Amino acid sequence: MYEAAITVAIIVAQSVALLVSLLVVIAYLLLADRKIWAAVQMRRGPNVVGPWGLFQSFADLLKFVLKEVVIPDGANKGVFLLAPLVTCVLALAGWAVIPVAENWVIADINVGILYLFAISSLGVYGVIMGGWASNSKYPFLGALRSAAQMVSYEVSIGFVIITVLLCAGTLNLSGIVMTQKSGLADMMGLPWLTFLNWYWLPLFPMFVVFFVSALAETNRPPFDLPEAESELVAGFMVEYSSTPYLMFMLGEYVSITAMCAMTVILFMGGWLPPLDIAPFTWVPGIFWFLGKLCFVFFMFAMVKAMVPRYRYDQLMRLGWKVFLPISLFYVAAVAGFLVAFDLAPGGS
Repeated sequence: MYEAAITVAIIVAQSVALLVSLLVVIAYLLLADRKIWAAVQMRRGPNVVGPWGLFQSFADLLKFVLKEVVIPDGANKGVFLLAPLVTCVLALAGWAVIPVAENWVIADINVGILYLFAISSLGVYGVIMGGWASNSKYPFLGALRSAAQMVSYEVSIGFVIITVLLCAGTLNLSGIVMTQKSGLADMMGLPWLTFLNWYWLPLFPMFVVFFVSALAETNRPPFDLPEAESELVAGFMVEYSSTPYLMFMLGEYVSITAMCAMTVILFMGGWLPPLDIAPFTWVPGIFWFLGKLCFVFFMFAMVKAMVPRYRYDQLMRLGWKVFLPISLFYVAAVAGFLVAFDLAPGGS
């Protein structure tokens, strides 16, 4: 009984530490997103609150928390308030299985990739609940568009994950990272070039599909059709204000960060250094993981700043008529290649 209580206390402490760290990181990623967008447009961006604007995200947090919560008269108040909570909690729950370094993970379960895929798929319920409970046709239409978009690109993401699993032979996220310690660089006789072992190179088309699908899955520009300013104002969130709106946005940015982390784990070697030589091996794995995550987020931000928004029919056509056939073909091609050359994990 005493040992069980200690175990529970340790898990709770680890979870709180992860959540606090994640929220602080997201506060500065949000600031970086705004600063990158401003730099591309030759603007300054937030630079008033705190030195160089470093406290801007915390000022925004205070502003949202102190605002009055406005609920439409005809709304289903229970579901209306539950929707942002569902979105936020599900997004945060996904981080329970994401390893940020070797043995640095809350729950190192053997089916971590399935858990994460299931949690991310459930996120659409918060969107639908928010749009329906608002009792207005505009957020309801935005919710339907968002649900269709998220479900469409989850199919492609699922097939991309299958190609990685075929190469790795495990559903454990830490295991997927460790399988990238060896590969193409060893075959070339250059084992210290570990970045050549990562799956971004042999699965490059799937890497591109995953990156673009992650943009669509998290409603990032140029695929932010459910909340396009010129069409539906804030889409399914148009009736929300104050803290509920903040929770929707927090859930969205947590999901974006999780997708960046998944890109790093599946294709960029996780916490592994790019070169297996000193001084790269002296750097702790957590710093390599965070550095790669920030790089992927930077690419997300640059796409937002440079690529014009798609029409909705173009968005759906890309998902169903381009990405789905490509990902299906690549699953078959990778499986056939591994079997033909007896390269499947475990030799089977």
